[in-house]
Amino acid sequence: MSTLLKIFTQLLDVLLMAVAVSMILLSLLQSGKSDGISSAFSGSGGLNLFANVKERGAEKFISRATLVLGILFFVLVIVVQII
Repeated sequence: MSTLLKIFTQLLDVLLMAVAVSMILLSLLQSGKSDGISSAFSGSGGLNLFANVKERGAEKFISRATLVLGILFFVLVIVVQII
């Protein structure tokens, strides 16, 4: 039983690393949603605090996939710590 548990924890560790790398890559693929901190200090651009910008197509898929992978990451971390 001990070897089966070791194999299971190693499988969970590999899955956790794969989810982490995938989440990093998807986060890097996302486009910026704001003008950045430089525009906040320089005052360039309008104030878009309450602008309703809808994501479409690939941006929406990447955003949702990042959200799902983030939730999966936290669940896997909790499961690994319990085991």
